[in-house]
Amino acid sequence: MTNEMNAAQKLKALYPQHKPRIAVVLGSGWGGLTGHVVDPVRVPYAELPGFPEATVQGHGGELWLGRIGQTEVAVMSGRKHAYEDGVVDGMRLPLETLRDIGCEAIVLTNAAGSLRPAMEPCSLMLINDYINATQRSPLVGEMGSERFVDMKDAYDPALRRVAHEVARESGTRLHEGVYLWSFGPQFETPAEIRMFERMGADAVGMSTVPETILARRMGLPVLAFSLITNMAAGLSGESLSHSHTLSQARAAGDTASGLLARIIANL
Repeated sequence: MTNEMNAAQKLKALYPQHKPRIAVVLGSGWGGLTGHVVDPVRVPYAELPGFPEATVQGHGGELWLGRIGQTEVAVMSGRKHAYEDGVVDGMRLPLETLRDIGCEAIVLTNAAGSLRPAMEPCSLMLINDYINATQRSPLVGEMGSERFVDMKDAYDPALRRVAHEVARESGTRLHEGVYLWSFGPQFETPAEIRMFERMGADAVGMSTVPETILARRMGLPVLAFSLITNMAAGLSGESLSHSHTLSQARAAGDTASGLLARIIANL
């Protein structure tokens, strides 16, 4: 094993028996999915060139290889957020690695605030579109016409149909809506939330959109979910904090990860 090997080459050399088809990125509250991975191999990010250092509480910092049902998976327990250092394409190398070891689609998850009164904390939302409120792109600096990616179906319609079908069969309510990316790390103001409501957002968070853009640039279909941890600023009397987000995420984590495992097993 040489130091020149990239992360994909290392994974293929060390774990040739693992041939993942579905990549998963776990956000806050979704860590319970790893409990559904059968015969897992756990690889610390520190051993994989280009993978992020886990700096956010609730993000594990390991790549899990194994299977969920009969589906071979590669699960990132934790992600890089643009608000950590201002770098928007910090997930580029991890996603390229997942593609290069054979993943054919990617599932993204996050914790988010709700802008819809009927979508209360502990709800689950399937993302059908996004609003990039930051208007920053991980593709800046690329050359050539391929950087002009069509985002019409940013979240794959066929994969979304599978998710809804599995949710119905399991008796789990799955909302669907538009996710808005706010840069962070501070929470949004009530005035911003009122603006986002008028823009058509249903949930707001600080991740997922850069990974969506990168995945679509790589030709990977995307499926994405939000775990609703709070009502957005100004829509309730609660005070927002990361610890509050994590406590609410833990409350609904088992339901979220259980549904996600069933969906992945059917992809």
